[in-house]
Amino acid sequence: MDCRVVVEAAVPVYDVSTADEAVRIAISKTGEMLNPDLNYVEISMGSRTSPGGEELEPVFIVADEALVALELEMTVFNVEREEHASRIARKEIGQRLRNIPLDVLEVEIIESDDEEEADADEEGDGDERGDGGEEMLPEFDDLLE
Repeated sequence: MDCRVVVEAAVPVYDVSTADEAVRIAISKTGEMLNPDLNYVEISMGSRTSPGGEELEPVFIVADEALVALELEMTVFNVEREEHASRIARKEIGQRLRNIPLDVLEVEIIESDDEEEADADEEGDGDERGDGGEEMLPEFDDLLE
């Protein structure tokens, strides 16, 4: 079974004055820590909500220092169950992002049936071309005669 795992990271950023600047620096800093070993991890801006359910910016700035919420998404292959996938993702990402808190937000099973259907569709396309090719062969033979 394959799973897509989304992990939330709280990345500290120093000497920033705006939320946009903090997000850009946090994404860059995280990318540097993950690359080249985990260049397949997708980094995006996270989301936060207040206890009342109100949407908040993913950045908290105090005294020119910020804490930025980022979402890191990766696919984990050949796992036994969702808990196994989340442990693998936390370990792989956590080894490179030292001293950065991580929390698993979502684990989604990637259906292998879709891949089988896609393979069947590709084979079906090939069969259709073969049928079309057989129809074309008599026309080609007619041209030779």
